[in-house]
Amino acid sequence: MTASTDRSSVLFVCVHNAGRSQMAAAFLTHLAADRVEVRSAGSAPADTVNPAVVEAMQEVGIDISAETPKLLDVDAVRASDVVITMGCGDTCPVFPGKRYLDWRLDDPAGQGVEAVRPIRDEIERRVRGLLSELAG
Repeated sequence: MTASTDRSSVLFVCVHNAGRSQMAAAFLTHLAADRVEVRSAGSAPADTVNPAVVEAMQEVGIDISAETPKLLDVDAVRASDVVITMGCGDTCPVFPGKRYLDWRLDDPAGQGVEAVRPIRDEIERRVRGLLSELAG
């Protein structure tokens, strides 16, 4: 738990912050309500969220059309209890006392919605598992 709050804080990081990390952040925000502080960022953020990702999330009732990719900065990592990387390798700064997880997931960049759906579903499964760990 972060010092400023009694809730856990999770940061999802992928390269472009346009797909995987956006889906993960949206699922955790949706499922945890206000029990978890959620951030997402990218080491080389895209200009917009992947339209196929927006469509795939809309199919499960989560609207991320207003989200914009954000640049990963040291403050976001420092402020988070759990940092989950998704294919960004060593670009994420490491601080002692943080929990780091690396979720190996296919990159939805350049994929159609049919290819994004299984990635979305796997992210939802992992987010639900993470949420039960955080609640425990």
